[in-house]
Amino acid sequence: MALKACKACSLLTEEKKCPLCGNDDLSSKWRGLVIITNPEKSETAKKLGVTKAGKYALSVS
Repeated sequence: MALKACKACSLLTEEKKCPLCGNDDLSSKWRGLVIITNPEKSETAKKLGVTKAGKYALSVS
């Protein structure tokens, strides 16, 4: 199954519903990938507003 991006939080998932925020509005049209392992110490996570470790899309359509 292909990864889909949550339109609310940009988390990438293979699920039918976002495991992070519970949103079921997912898109297969996304670009860029960032993996956050330690959001507390990551400047990238702070800029993206990410508070949980995971794989995120940089842009979701």
